[in-house]
Amino acid sequence: MSTEFEFITYEKKDSLCLIGLNRPKARNAMNTKMLQEFALALTAFEDDRDSRCAVIFAHGKAFTLGLELDDVAATMRNGNAMLPEGALDPWEAGNGSNRVRTKPIVVAVHGFCLTLGIELLLACDVRLAAPSSRFAQVEVQRGIMPFGGATFRFVQSAGWGHAMKYMLTGDDFGAEEALRMGLVQEIVEKDRLLERAQEIARRIADQAPLAVQATIASARKAQIEGIAACKDSLLPETLRLMATEDAAEGVQSFVEKRKAVYKGK
Repeated sequence: MSTEFEFITYEKKDSLCLIGLNRPKARNAMNTKMLQEFALALTAFEDDRDSRCAVIFAHGKAFTLGLELDDVAATMRNGNAMLPEGALDPWEAGNGSNRVRTKPIVVAVHGFCLTLGIELLLACDVRLAAPSSRFAQVEVQRGIMPFGGATFRFVQSAGWGHAMKYMLTGDDFGAEEALRMGLVQEIVEKDRLLERAQEIARRIADQAPLAVQATIASARKAQIEGIAACKDSLLPETLRLMATEDAAEGVQSFVEKRKAVYKGK
């Protein structure tokens, strides 16, 4: 799969993959082509056996203004799929793909993060924001509704009242409020934001890949199917992981007081 894009940058750094939103003159508003390229970039990361964690960030002054609604609405009205066939849905909200992401993603937000940008943020695993970041979910003001997962992820993160306040009014809020509501885990000065995101991503990439993926899958199962369904799979998954080469390496490295070298086996 090609990783040459017009509106997305794609860079491999050892076991990391850096994916940048790169339509700065439009404040990274996503038209159909940008959406498709972003989905293909995430699919390339998912399918690359050597990449263990991705960092999503943005070039320019804003993370994203969300959708370029006129362009995307025309695509949808014409009955055309927003995302390429077989590609990952970055939002995992049923927008044209059945593929599910298995690898972890760290996201770094600065400037405006609006509508589908918040939903992308919430679909990632570890979320950082610059102090000056501003967030808003304004679909209701445009006569539509959030369709990238905010109606369930925002509520799960912030609680019903906070989520409904911002989704139903369209009011904006800052990084401190996003931290308080659990939308982000850290606030980092903008000049260190991407560096800090990569530090966290490397810590994740250094762990046993199968264990990382199993942890994400278990948490996602609890979100979608409920805690009872998740409980039923915990012991079988643990037993499966205990039989892997990486589990043996984890024990051996602990005994030998050295850094583990995991191979995903």
